[in-house]
Amino acid sequence: MTTQIPDESAADQAFRAEARTFLEAHARPRPPGSSSSPLGKEMTAEAEAAHVQECRDWQATLAANGWAGISWPAEYGGRGGTVGQARIFAQEEARFDVSSGAFMVAIAMVGPTIIAHGVEEQKAYYLPRMLDGEHVWCQLFSEPGAGSDLAGLTTRAERDGDEFVVNGQKVWTSGAHFSDWGMLLARTDWDVPKHRGITYFLVDMRSPGIEVRPLRQITGYAHFNEVFLTDVRIPAANVLGEVNGGWGVAQTTLGNERAAIGGGGSGIGFKALLHLAEALGRTGDPTVRQDLARSYTRFELLNWLGQRARARAKQGKQPGSEASVMKMLASQRVAADSDLALALEGPAGMLQSGDAPEEGMFQQMFLNQWSVRIGGGTEQIQRNVLGERVLGLPSEPRPDKSLPFRDLPRN
Repeated sequence: MTTQIPDESAADQAFRAEARTFLEAHARPRPPGSSSSPLGKEMTAEAEAAHVQECRDWQATLAANGWAGISWPAEYGGRGGTVGQARIFAQEEARFDVSSGAFMVAIAMVGPTIIAHGVEEQKAYYLPRMLDGEHVWCQLFSEPGAGSDLAGLTTRAERDGDEFVVNGQKVWTSGAHFSDWGMLLARTDWDVPKHRGITYFLVDMRSPGIEVRPLRQITGYAHFNEVFLTDVRIPAANVLGEVNGGWGVAQTTLGNERAAIGGGGSGIGFKALLHLAEALGRTGDPTVRQDLARSYTRFELLNWLGQRARARAKQGKQPGSEASVMKMLASQRVAADSDLALALEGPAGMLQSGDAPEEGMFQQMFLNQWSVRIGGGTEQIQRNVLGERVLGLPSEPRPDKSLPFRDLPRN
């Protein structure tokens, strides 16, 4: 039976019914309380490879049946629909045991950036290959010497004819070990202030000189990586936007990243927590009921913030302050809900894997919360953004914003 939403238009109801019909024909319903995210599960290298292939297969199925990139222009492989239709499909898809999670960076982050800043040749080549499951993407932004100050990056790109030669190191790169392409920020001018000498590149991850070293986390899962670039040659045609204008392009990516993290959080929603409480017979406890009500409230606030972000996108605007608000609330939600889940489990919260309730899904959620809270900009960075750009508070004195980058002290 197709879900009906109050006040939903007849056209949206018809679209929802069409989406449900497609999903019922091509996917299995998701078991109650389960999650599509690999971050809530223990993941071996073999299981991860299988998950990525499942994502490729499902993304290819979506593309073959006209359900990939619902709000993307049809000329680039999308459906040419509305942001509202994309939301409806995501709601219905969440009820089925399928995932395109390996394509989050491509479809939620770099794809919209290419649509906003790319030339036609770039759009025609990269966008359809994201949507049909051919190209998985990663984000080569963070560096060990820059920390939360992304504009302090020191990866160097030097022009050599029709190519740039890149040398440097990136870190915390999700999925680099299975990605086909990466979006890369590198410094191309050291004699201007740090925000003005950065260029945004699209780089083939199979290029000679790229070395990926996985970083194993407390969860046991090597989701992040160090990436070393040694004399990597990137065609000048792979510059996205203008040379030395990469900071502005990166803001589009970062805004979409914050919105994606805020909208997805840990990948484990309220219904999974409610299912856990019901399975453990805890829903009669008034204190537990209040905790669940708070969890539901957090989840719904994120949902409405997501609606606000999608309304902005529907008007053709880039993500605004609501993206940072979503990111902040997502960080708070995953911390609070992780604590709640283990409190519900009681002594069993100390167990893991098959010995723990739900195969240890909530233990993994608890341990993985730091990647959600740090990734996409730390909570402290989001507070700075909100304080300065939303509340209008004065920023701290920052002489590093006006001095030539080569004159700044660096690690």
